[in-house]
Amino acid sequence: MGRLIDRTVPKFLLVGVVNTLVGAGVMFLLFNLAGWSYWAASAANYLAGGVVSFFLNKYFTFRNKERSWSQVLRFAATVAVCWLIAYALAKPLVALALAGQEQRVQENLAMAAGMCLYTGLNYLGQRFFAFKQREKE
Repeated sequence: MGRLIDRTVPKFLLVGVVNTLVGAGVMFLLFNLAGWSYWAASAANYLAGGVVSFFLNKYFTFRNKERSWSQVLRFAATVAVCWLIAYALAKPLVALALAGQEQRVQENLAMAAGMCLYTGLNYLGQRFFAFKQREKE
């Protein structure tokens, strides 16, 4: 467990606060004010926060010095896979738990639950895949 929980966890969570302010603001505004769909609004969240997340986590959280397009692709793949898993799980689980509620309420709460699932999955993906320290050859 010590390997999983170290100095990177609080830094990752701090970066997450910044990403949440940027991304969730975009997501809920687009969903509730611009009328975007659940999937489009949640995708915009991770596109908007993705650039901020990449640079803050790369240099601040994980102190990664690698400079390569493969790292950018690993990061993008991590974000995409975590987003798909988190939001695909959140929507039906919240709909089941809140079956009597209005669809708009269910989808707003599913987006919030998806954010929580995404955070845990994304930490693992970024730490052990996207920004994993590569051995010098």
